[in-house]
Amino acid sequence: MNPQPATTTRAVPECHDDVCITCSDAAVAVRIREVLAGGLAIVDTDAGPEEVSVALVDAGPGDVVLVHAKEAIAVVEKRS
Repeated sequence: MNPQPATTTRAVPECHDDVCITCSDAAVAVRIREVLAGGLAIVDTDAGPEEVSVALVDAGPGDVVLVHAKEAIAVVEKRS
């Protein structure tokens, strides 16, 4: 018997039109609206707000980050 790997789940807001803008095949530049606990943030997209991970970058509200697959991978612009 092979044990199944442990999985973790977290609540994620529903995607717009069954596809999250930040889960597309391309990275998208978005502005951080609010930083949440656990390395998460709410960002503004053309389709509305989405929750993404900002655990890999040093960014805060007002900063623009490059997001791919719900993960911020680079800071494009820091808020002054």
